[in-house]
Formats: sequence, C-alpha cells, structure tokens
Amino acid sequence: MSSKKAKKLSNQDYDEATRNQIEGMIKAEAKAIASRKGAVEAEECECKDGMFPSGPVRSDVTSRRQFLAATATGATALMVGSAAQAAAPPGAMDYPVQEDPTKVQGRLTNDDGGYGSRSQFETEVRWRFPTATKESSWTMTPLDAGEGIVTPSGLHFERHHGGIPNINPATHSLTVHGMVDGARKYSMEDLKRFPSVSRFHFIECSGNGLTEWREPTLKTVQGTHGLTSTTEWTGVPLSTILREVGVQDGAAWILAEGSDAAVMTRSVPIDKAWDDAMLVYAQNGEALRPEQGYPLRLLLPGFEGNTHIKWLRRLEISDKPFMTREETSKYTDLLSSGKARQFSFTMEAKSVITFPSGEMKLPRAGFYEISGLAWSGRGVIKRVEVSVDGGNSWQLAELQSPVMPVCHTRFRFPWHWDGKPAILQSRCQDETGYVQPTIKQLVDARGLGGGKYGSIYHLNGIQSWAVAADGGVSNVHKY
Repeated sequence: MSSKKAKKLSNQDYDEATRNQIEGMIKAEAKAIASRKGAVEAEECECKDGMFPSGPVRSDVTSRRQFLAATATGATALMVGSAAQAAAPPGAMDYPVQEDPTKVQGRLTNDDGGYGSRSQFETEVRWRFPTATKESSWTMTPLDAGEGIVTPSGLHFERHHGGIPNINPATHSLTVHGMVDGARKYSMEDLKRFPSVSRFHFIECSGNGLTEWREPTLKTVQGTHGLTSTTEWTGVPLSTILREVGVQDGAAWILAEGSDAAVMTRSVPIDKAWDDAMLVYAQNGEALRPEQGYPLRLLLPGFEGNTHIKWLRRLEISDKPFMTREETSKYTDLLSSGKARQFSFTMEAKSVITFPSGEMKLPRAGFYEISGLAWSGRGVIKRVEVSVDGGNSWQLAELQSPVMPVCHTRFRFPWHWDGKPAILQSRCQDETGYVQPTIKQLVDARGLGGGKYGSIYHLNGIQSWAVAADGGVSNVHKY
C-alpha cells in the first residue's frame, strides 16, 4: 500500500462507540497542539524555529516577581504587581528572569517549598482523552519531548477506570488467599520488611495506537504512541510472597484485585507470578504517585498495562482463570470472524521514531540525528534499523546505553536530509528473533472486519512519518 493522508472516518469503518472514541482523541490532540503552539512566542533561533510540536521554548521575560503558593487543590499562581502575566506551566514556578544572572543574586535556596520544580521554560504535559467523565479516562506521555529512556513520574501515562483513590498506606493491606497453605494479610510495613529489588521496565497500554489500524489518524507521536512509559520500579518480588504462603499443587492462575471504584481485576498466569512479577511501592526513587497505584501496585514486566493492577488489595490463587470483565468483554483481540484472541498478554517488539515526528518541521536541509524508542515485552532489544525511503532500504541504528530487558531502548541514526520528500521508518528485533511487522502484515493476520469486529489492541506495526519538501512532518501509512 502506498502512503496516504488521513481521511475522515467512514460510518462503515467503526461501530459507534469506537468511532466516538477515535473522534474524541482527534479533538483532544488538536486542542493540545493548539494550546502548546499558542502558549508562547517563537524563540529567535533558526535552528529550532518551528521544529517541535509542543511549540518553541518559552521566552517571555517577566519584570515583576511571580510565585506559586500551595493550596489544598494544588499550586495556584499568585502575582505581585498590577499586570497579570502567563502562569507557569504545570510542575513549575514562575520566577523573574535576570538580564545578567552573573550580576545579581539568584533565588533563595528552598524557595520552591522544599520539593523542587522544573524550569518554567519547560512546557511538556500529558493530554487527556475527553471521555464523558474524568473518572474513566487516560492521558498520553509526550514521547517527542523525552530524553534518554526514563519517563518523569509526572509525565507517565495514566489509565483509570473508576477515578484515582486516595488511600492511607497505614490502613492499606494486601490479602493473599485461595489455593495456599496459609492465607495471609500483609500491611505495607509487612511488605517493606522483605528484601526489595529495583528494576527499569516499560508499561504499555494494549490500546496504544488503537486509532491507527485502518489509516493514519492522529498527528503526533504523543497521540499515536503516548500510552507507554518507562520508569524505575522498586518493590518485593511476588515469588517471595508466594513462597511464604505456600502455593498448593495444581494452582495455575492468580486473580489480582485493585482498590479503585472499578474494583479492577485480572487473571494472571502463575508462571508469570513466579518469574518476574513485583509488588511495587516506589517509582523513580520515591513512593508511587497516586495515579500510578499508591501505595501498592502489581508490576508484570512485558504484559499489557491493564494487568498491572493499581491500588492492589487482593491476590486469590486458583487452578483456572477467573474470566473477569476486563478479559472477556474488554482487552481481547477481536477478529473478523467474530472470534477473539484471549489472554494475549505480551506486548510484542515495537519501535517509533520520536524525532523528527508528526507536527514537527525541519527548518532546512542538512544534518539531523533521527532518534526514537524501541521496546519488547519478551526481553532485550537487539537491533533497530531505520529507513529514510519508506522501507525500500534499511540501515542499522545505534543503540544508546543502557540497553535493558523489557525496557525502552533509545536508538539514534545520523541523517543528511537533501530537502526532498522522504518517509522515515524504524523497525526493531528482540532477543527472541521477533521482528517488528508492518501494519499491513498485522491486518492480513488479524483482519479488520467491519463494525464492532475491528481491531483495537496490540498494534505494534511500523510507524511512518512523511517529511515534505518544506520540512513538515506528518503521519502516513507506507507498507
């Protein structure tokens, strides 16, 4: 299939619920793009002018002291002076900019309240899918703005089904029961007494890219791939707890249950629990954030994000799966035949170019370093290739250290753009030998069908970005 531009969705392509979902994501992304580009003035720097979708670096120079005061609902900007100016972006505090910082004292130590904040000139944020209610919704990580492989905790994508519960860790507990020699209830203090481990792993929602099966739909890499993030996780190996309670012969599955209003539950193969599953209570060196499951979540490296139960409160061990709502009516891969692939847990090898990517604009012909991320739920990324001619030829990219199993891996590739139209792609291979497929290969294998039988989950096809002669970058399909 040749490259094609996004077109309006046909009523025949999707059922009403999926169509509304996709159209909502299109509107949310458009709103985010407009907000970013309209928030700041263009920076006087030809090397960056117009290059990034999040808008140029904030360059306003304030002449009046501004500060943020903490309130019960968050940080609120308070102005000193008569004229209001642009508030600092989320996570930042607005300070005056010195004309020459070598000639005046800087701001006071601990002036940010004692926790720290990012620079007021950094504006990257997650954007939220506009669901009917905010209790059941998700937010997208700005992958285009990331450096290295670690996602800041404040930018880690979210997916909630019943809102974010506010749980006191002093009263929270985890019950482990079912096919065990002795059921146990663990407090957070109990769990933290066990030997802990820290590991870097990605989490990806199996619906990441759900809009892109039939045609290029969203414009930015935040929209097409933003439901994945990598952070450092700290906690207790689940195998430690299984050994203590004594798993009985014949046990094959574990039901994991959360403390949110949706009472999120998923069945987990017990082999995975014995292998590398973790009960995590910390992320990036501090306690989990509430939206990431504070005070306790299940981490299943390489499995789809919905199985990583947040606000974990119960584990029940059984000899069969529990057939919960989230693994019957949802999180199954529907085929054109009407049958469904069930318990398709593993997130297969996947990669995406994050620079340059959709809605960016290269200012002129010349040298650029193509950069992106690759990951696999099956282990270590062994190889990434880049194509600048729509897959007609491939060249080996460099993998940037560290390269770790079930973790985002940064790749880089030097490219001299001649100013002519080009189509950029990446494909990866993991340690099992699995090679990232094209979208067409996935469609041929699973089908698209019509109406409610269209594919939604587990899209790991090759992403294409078209670079126009004027430097503009857009989302296309090129098989």
